[in-house]
Amino acid sequence: MTDPATLHLRPAAPLAERVLLPGDPHRALTVAQALLDSPKMFNHNRGLWGYTGTARDGEPLTVQATGMGGPSAAIVVEELIDLGARSLVRIGTCGALREGFALGELLAAEAVIGTDGTSAALGAGPRLAPDGPLTDALIEGGARAVTVLTTDLFYDPRTDAPKAWLEEGADVVEMEAATLLAIAGRRDVAAAVALGVTDLLAAGDRERIPHADVEPLGLTLGEAGWAALERMTG
Repeated sequence: MTDPATLHLRPAAPLAERVLLPGDPHRALTVAQALLDSPKMFNHNRGLWGYTGTARDGEPLTVQATGMGGPSAAIVVEELIDLGARSLVRIGTCGALREGFALGELLAAEAVIGTDGTSAALGAGPRLAPDGPLTDALIEGGARAVTVLTTDLFYDPRTDAPKAWLEEGADVVEMEAATLLAIAGRRDVAAAVALGVTDLLAAGDRERIPHADVEPLGLTLGEAGWAALERMTG
């Protein structure tokens, strides 16, 4: 019988205590192939691909996709923690709201503004803080510290939304960070957020990263997230 705590994730391999969390299942595969020795599929249920293998330090590491948006991420993160995850790093993408960012730039959330429904439903306040040591490790690895805003909508019909986000102090926008931090705080596990810039929004028109550059950026994020986890456990 399936454990009721893991109704959506159906583990086919052991889970590591250290987990990287891309949104995209394909990114989970490419990162796992790059970082893990002999990766084994941890989960494939509902198309949420996840893999566990041995990282370069000889210890286990899991790479698990969360899907898009807070509700999907909340299910995945809750069930990973139920199964034993203790240190989690989101490795996702974002849109830059201000001038001065470059496509492909690597960022670390030093604060997250939750305007999404999921983190609010979890009882989180409007500003959330990631794990300090994990975030410091990301920054030491070369990521730029930023304030991240989490929203529910990728295609937001409100033309004034970016202006409002800027007024709240956001540098970049994405869709899952607040959910991860809300759950991590409630469940007393370490979580941090590494992001790569795929969209420049400051000029009012979206400038999107070339499709050919998305996979390399995903691998860069994986390397950064893994390095931060390794610094914490090495």
